[in-house]
Amino acid sequence: MHWNRREWLATAAVAALGRRAGAAPASTVAVARCQTYGSAVLPVMRTIFAQLGGIEKLVAGKTVAIKINMSNPLRERTGFRSAWFTRWTHPDVIAAAVQLFGKAGARRIRILESSTEDSHPLEENFLIGGWDPGPLLRTAPGVEMENTSGLGSSHEYSRLKVPGGGLIYPGFDLNHSYAECDVMVSIAKLLENQTTGLSLSMENMIGATPITIYGDAAGYEAPSEEPYGSRNAILATGRRQPPQTSPAEKDPSSPRDPGYRLPRITVDILRARPVHLAIIDGIETQTGGEGVALPPEARRQIRPVKPGVLIAGLNPVSVDAVAAAIMGFDPMAGRGQPPFESCDSTLRLAEEAGIGTRDLGNITVAGLPVAKARFPFRK
Repeated sequence: MHWNRREWLATAAVAALGRRAGAAPASTVAVARCQTYGSAVLPVMRTIFAQLGGIEKLVAGKTVAIKINMSNPLRERTGFRSAWFTRWTHPDVIAAAVQLFGKAGARRIRILESSTEDSHPLEENFLIGGWDPGPLLRTAPGVEMENTSGLGSSHEYSRLKVPGGGLIYPGFDLNHSYAECDVMVSIAKLLENQTTGLSLSMENMIGATPITIYGDAAGYEAPSEEPYGSRNAILATGRRQPPQTSPAEKDPSSPRDPGYRLPRITVDILRARPVHLAIIDGIETQTGGEGVALPPEARRQIRPVKPGVLIAGLNPVSVDAVAAAIMGFDPMAGRGQPPFESCDSTLRLAEEAGIGTRDLGNITVAGLPVAKARFPFRK
């Protein structure tokens, strides 16, 4: 197995994070009660970061990339409820993290998301979603936003290889921002997912893939000029390969089942682009799925809920395991068991890949115990 310099650096960074003096072990997950957005979020986030051993050594002098969740469609709401309160990372949670990163000495902070609809600046998509990005950009020095659905501000894509070759893809061509960062942060929403069971900090990273390469309208010989379409044809069902300029999947004869593919692709992305800090916004969200409506055959309904929690940790597998337990699911569950009725468990696959543990017995929960934070999503 031959690794390039970036792969060695990424692996060394993860190892160094676990070795830093006085830090909480990577299997520590902090959980805190936070009932409302607004001014209540910042002190709670500050406490969570302290329970993880502090973030100064993690971000000081570094470029921090923050992958948020603003899944399309941009203009649709769950009923009349704004998407920030149901399926998107709320700007108050993003702002609290950004402010604390800035105070901890981060040199540069990039807020990232890929749109499946357009190549607008991410700031404009915030406005389409009904939120002024100006105050967020001024929360700390050196804050930027980028729509990573295509090239963005760069002239070429960055290739991130999966150490050892990957489960589905040996590597990915991503927007430059995912390569030009020292620290990767995933800020997700506490959500279920119709395809992968859960839509938490790990699944959030699927959204890092540019639509010009992995979208339904991607070119065959080269990336498309403009992003458009879902990731269904290439990533979910494998009906076609990415453009010839990007890494093809390892085995085109492997199952085309989205419930098989997407959990494994998620693990591949996490190994190519490790997440150093995972944060989950569970203050307000929705049950049933990550979209604005469920398919007609679904027996459940989407409903807005207020679990009133924030969750964070240095390991995305452990963070998602604790989040799953808070949602009323068994993180040790396998295919056929809730919430993985029709898919393989990303938690299991990530644990088997050595990314982290999903076993609550091996995870230290700081702050609010899981039993007191529990908010069953399926009553």
